Amino acid sequence: MVNLPPRTSTPVMQRTSPSIGLPARLYGAWLNLLRRILHWWVRTTVLPEDLSELDIDPERPVFYVLDTYALSSLLIVDEVCRKLGWPRPGEAFRVGEGMLPRSYGASRRYGGVFIRRLQRRRHSQMLRQLLGHADTTDIAQVQIVPVSVLIGRAPDKEDSIFKILFSENWGVAGRIRRLFSTVINGRATMVQFGKPVDVGEVLAETEDSSQALGRISRVLRVHFKRVRTAAIGPDRSHRRTLVERVIRSESVQQAITAKARRDDISEDKAELIARKYAREISADYSYAFVRIADLLLTWFWSRIYRGVVVHHFSQFREAQAGHEIVYVPCHRSHIDYMLLSYLLYHRGFVPPHIAAGVNLNMPLVGPLLRRGGAFFLRRSFRSQPLYAAVFNQYVTLILDRGVALEYFIEGTRSRTGRLLPPKGGMLSITVRAFLRNPSRPLLFQPVYIGYERLAEGSSYISELSGQQKKPESLSDFRNLVNILRKNYGEVTVSFGEPIKLESMLDDHNPGWRGEKLDNGSKPPWLGDVVDDLSERIMVNINRSADVNPVNLLATALLASRKHALDEDDLEKMIGVLKNVVRLSSYSDRITITRMTPGQVVEYGLELGIVERQEHRLGNIIRTDATRAVLLTYFRNNTAHLLAVTAWIACCFLNTQRVRRSRLRNLSRTVYPFLQRELFLPWSDEELDGVVERCIDSLIELELLRASGDVLQRAPGGSDESYYLRLLGGSLLQTFERYFITMAVLVKNGSGKLNRRQLEQLCILAAQRISLLHEFEAPEFYDRTLFRQFIEAMFESGFLSRDEDSCLVFGKQLETFARDAKLVLSKEIRHTIIQVTPELLELTGEES
Repeated sequence: MVNLPPRTSTPVMQRTSPSIGLPARLYGAWLNLLRRILHWWVRTTVLPEDLSELDIDPERPVFYVLDTYALSSLLIVDEVCRKLGWPRPGEAFRVGEGMLPRSYGASRRYGGVFIRRLQRRRHSQMLRQLLGHADTTDIAQVQIVPVSVLIGRAPDKEDSIFKILFSENWGVAGRIRRLFSTVINGRATMVQFGKPVDVGEVLAETEDSSQALGRISRVLRVHFKRVRTAAIGPDRSHRRTLVERVIRSESVQQAITAKARRDDISEDKAELIARKYAREISADYSYAFVRIADLLLTWFWSRIYRGVVVHHFSQFREAQAGHEIVYVPCHRSHIDYMLLSYLLYHRGFVPPHIAAGVNLNMPLVGPLLRRGGAFFLRRSFRSQPLYAAVFNQYVTLILDRGVALEYFIEGTRSRTGRLLPPKGGMLSITVRAFLRNPSRPLLFQPVYIGYERLAEGSSYISELSGQQKKPESLSDFRNLVNILRKNYGEVTVSFGEPIKLESMLDDHNPGWRGEKLDNGSKPPWLGDVVDDLSERIMVNINRSADVNPVNLLATALLASRKHALDEDDLEKMIGVLKNVVRLSSYSDRITITRMTPGQVVEYGLELGIVERQEHRLGNIIRTDATRAVLLTYFRNNTAHLLAVTAWIACCFLNTQRVRRSRLRNLSRTVYPFLQRELFLPWSDEELDGVVERCIDSLIELELLRASGDVLQRAPGGSDESYYLRLLGGSLLQTFERYFITMAVLVKNGSGKLNRRQLEQLCILAAQRISLLHEFEAPEFYDRTLFRQFIEAMFESGFLSRDEDSCLVFGKQLETFARDAKLVLSKEIRHTIIQVTPELLELTGEES
């Protein structure tokens, strides 16, 4: 502790009174009473713990500067100084021949009785008076000590909503709120002293007292902001100020002028429209709300989940140092964004600002989401240049302020369990914002989120079955009671390999640092950067997948004809699937459940996703049609991990022997389609090595045998042949969809269909096949999957367009269709060809 000699001057609190009309003696008695009350109730933690770290010279006078003036803060500091034996802030301060009425000033003061507003003064009045004595020799000896008083700032240990509501934050605290804050949180008060500012050194480095005052004020402001940020997180409230900065920016002002000219309205009216957009978009972050949400979500997770498991967070913590962060998780549930923010908060990170669809900006819900950090965007605003300018500037400003972002580049929740094709809008906006002001490096953090049951499962089925997607509404919260009654198993959050934007920019355009990006401009290489970035994000999400018990059960059971297996066979098949994932060496971030196959089956029974049917010859594990549809979602979560191995297994469904060389050639043809649909990580050059590694894993598991260049499966009826067939069956529907597309093209002929007509005919054919020959599997006729395959056919050269935008193809497609004999049985191929419609049939039906 530093022992400072007390000053002998008369305490100002006892000899003067403010301009409130009270006699000085009565005012002094009042202050003494308040000090006693505070001393009885308030418990302070003084920082730093070792006050000698401050290097305060005990022989020199001390002048205190508070972060923000409040009578309670002054009295708390006064009591702390009394206990430490330091000079008291309320005492008069002697400077040369003059005397200041007190020994403290305040960096900020608020005026007003009921509505508190910051007084727009650049400098503390007492500090100005102090430096007004710069011509005296004594002033050079003064040490200015900054003091911060934070009441109720221990967020990780509070479980009281009232304590959270009245805890310290960045907002303006009125007298009433300060009173309640002191009463409720007074026993969790922090008083932090900063290192003193040497007035003599500042005066020696500046030309006059005015310049010295400016420098000292800036140093104090920076210090107070750092202390407050470290204690309660960065200032992310001030929504009104941020909106003003957005509106006053050059790019938005230009868009306002253009809007006024285009719509023939005044610029004032156009600015009102821009301001309305900014308020519609902007978040209204509240630290108190985040802490209350933390309490509620802790209770909520404990009710519906067995636990939340986090993988690879330590690697993320190391990689993120010194970077602005953009979290890019997969999107499978409304739970996603709440869960990720919750986990980050509990690991010492301030929750990010989250881009949310404007459809979630509902009454009551929207304002709460804003306070949790959500900012809203419209689905499309290409035809709204003013809205686009406001939104782009908002994102730029919050990035400049060091605020982490989070958004879902899939655009919407996946209804099939697969990753959806990425949309580059938010990525493009983020990259352009960085290019305009590359002050700190930017890091994209992919995140995989895996569930064992979904709260939205039933709605996903209805939407995939053709029903119109229902817009979100307050009535949806009626389902909350049903959600709380169910067990949703365990959730896994896995942090993928991060992507550094600067490295990607260097790869695409090494001279990007020397290019100046004007407002609204898009360099020609930007599109390639965004496409590459979006692809890498999706790949890295998949490379951090977790294989949970439900994924394994779904993959095994859905590969069987009636979604039922002998219990012993099911356990052995689960073991095969775990080994296939392990031996494929997909990524070092892939995690697999530690449950044994027998434990996996028991867990599925406990969750209610499968049932056991007892039989004298051995128990059967099965699932009904409704649950089977839901299980397709969880099978698809990890389909990419089995894709190449399952493809090899498919090649032995209808033949017993295949040469390695033919298998490699066929894989080169099929791989581009699988890669696009499942975001597989390997390049074409790496494919042969991957195929060989998967073949070796099947040989090691004794599902294949090798004799020179020839690969052979076990004879039909053997266990090995059965498990190989089940493994291939996990990917069979994908190849059926591919064959449907080719059959529709061939049946209608080259140059007869446009892209929209092809998609429609494929969906109709898949729906009919599903109804006649398979269980009702809505994802089998998902429009997005057909669209991805058609796009991949364009990229691979199987399809092109003529001058009328009709699709044309050559013999390459027919060769591809012939190779399907190896994978699809004659019965399946004939069924697809028989059901495949022609455009004339559809036109005649509509007419």
